[in-house]
Amino acid sequence: MATAIVKYNAGNIRSVINALRRLGVAPVLTDDPAALRRADHVVFPGQGEASTAMAYLRERGLDDVIRSLVQPVLGICIGQQLMCRHSDEGNADCLGLFDANVRRFATTDPEIKIPHMGWNTLHAPRGPLFAGLDEGAMVYFVHSFYVPPCAHTIALSHHAQSFSAAIARDNFFATQFHPEKSGAVGEQILRNFLSL
Repeated sequence: MATAIVKYNAGNIRSVINALRRLGVAPVLTDDPAALRRADHVVFPGQGEASTAMAYLRERGLDDVIRSLVQPVLGICIGQQLMCRHSDEGNADCLGLFDANVRRFATTDPEIKIPHMGWNTLHAPRGPLFAGLDEGAMVYFVHSFYVPPCAHTIALSHHAQSFSAAIARDNFFATQFHPEKSGAVGEQILRNFLSL
């Protein structure tokens, strides 16, 4: 099984590589369009800033490559946000794979910290990504921006307000949380993705 990770100058790639290796997968980190199109599965992870990341993708033509992929694709964290239409972070036009706009958390409650960082529960998880997982499964988040609940939402979580913990459309899947940092639950999600 060939699994490719999109190389696009984003942080937190090493932990994704390590998580996939624990599942017996030797992923290839690449920005080569042919290698991405050949892969059986593509992972689009990372931490970073939306407008900078989109500029990098456009400079290398990776935006069009990602849009053209027909195999299962998994966006993680900023990968999920970049798969949406627009992000408030840097006023960035994104890939448009999901008809949703990314918003910044806003709260006047001093008890609610931004960024949302740490473990939180999944609500109403559905679809093949969450096979074998129950309501209330715990996953790990680090983010200041979020995708509001929308037609593509396949799991919710709550921090200041409800938001899309995961979204899906056709062969594109994405999680706001980090499955590679989410213990046994995250491992199951990655295993489910690799079985698609």
